[in-house]
Amino acid sequence: MSYKDKKYRVRGKAGIEEDLQELPESLKQRVTRVFLADGNALAMPKKDMIEVLHTLADNLPSLQRVGTYGYAKDVRDKSVEDLEQIREAGLGIVYLGLETGDDELLRWSRKGITTKDNIDSCQHIREAGIPISLTIILGLGGIEHSERHAKATADALNAIDPDYVGALTLMLPKGTPIYEMEQKGEFVQMTPMEILQELHILVKNTELSECVFRTNHASNYLPLGGTLSRDKDRILATLEETLQKGDESQLRPGYLRGL
Repeated sequence: MSYKDKKYRVRGKAGIEEDLQELPESLKQRVTRVFLADGNALAMPKKDMIEVLHTLADNLPSLQRVGTYGYAKDVRDKSVEDLEQIREAGLGIVYLGLETGDDELLRWSRKGITTKDNIDSCQHIREAGIPISLTIILGLGGIEHSERHAKATADALNAIDPDYVGALTLMLPKGTPIYEMEQKGEFVQMTPMEILQELHILVKNTELSECVFRTNHASNYLPLGGTLSRDKDRILATLEETLQKGDESQLRPGYLRGL
């Protein structure tokens, strides 16, 4: 929905230079991180991306990391060598919306890709030496497909072994197709405890190395975090204790989840 009415265009080096000209010199000296917006800057041609990264490095002396969103189809169009050159030019992390590891749910949510596309693209990024941060969406399949969604997503994460994973919880903004489905009774939104049960299944089935896992997004009911190779048991124990108590008053209230 964020980009539905926007036409894709590449601003490139000239656009970045315009932005930099608007910054006071004192601020340029202090900038340490840059995020290339909007939805998927990695879609731009390799040459343009490298020019942008060099322009940032030339103008921001304290720059430590540049990040961007990625989309599997656009990553697939670049070779590992292309991505390595982009990394050498300064790209420090790619954020990619995995959402789910279930192909049926990917089709239903109109992602336009398959789980294999996501896995292959993420492995490409990792092979090029670029850290990757994935997002997944709890509750995407509703209670009917909850367990399948959780296990399939864990399988996809295991195949990728990302550096970071952030779990979000499905929201139903007015005006979206899924909101209309919910209003018609065609989709039943999961309760907070059902979401936490899904999260428990997902975490239990993950086998990741040094992945930092967090549920600290505003949409989530219970903020959790840790490195799964060390903190998995603690995260599961917290979820089990919360589920056993069944006290929704201890979770993040709805008015604080408004986005």
